[in-house]
Amino acid sequence: MERQERQERPRREPRPRRRGQGELESQVLAALHAAPGPVGAAWVQERVGGDLAYTTVMTILTRLLAKGAVTRERAGRSFLWRSAADEAGLAALRMRKVLDGERDREAVLASFVTTLSADDERLLRDLLGEAGDGTATEA
Repeated sequence: MERQERQERPRREPRPRRRGQGELESQVLAALHAAPGPVGAAWVQERVGGDLAYTTVMTILTRLLAKGAVTRERAGRSFLWRSAADEAGLAALRMRKVLDGERDREAVLASFVTTLSADDERLLRDLLGEAGDGTATEA
């Protein structure tokens, strides 16, 4: 009887932690906020770090462009990217997207308003009052 030798399997490296939904977009936006001006995708890739592929960065930038969160300008055969809004504007964009995805806007808004603190409710009333009289500033 021949003796079978047991082959040792190489140990697998642990997989990197999978990012949560929207986490990668947030990291790309944070990098763009820190940028000195319009930057290329390779610049963003360096700042976000990890083992992120250039094509992944381009996919995220293109998705953010479709959402209106970034702008791009042609620079030779590539693009330079910049954030289209500050962090408050980006949060407002996300809130609007969630609201637009719901069937019953009134119910969603009513539920949201009932969970506000007294200070936030007062602030919202003030902002709505300013918007009604045309004095509100754009985010």
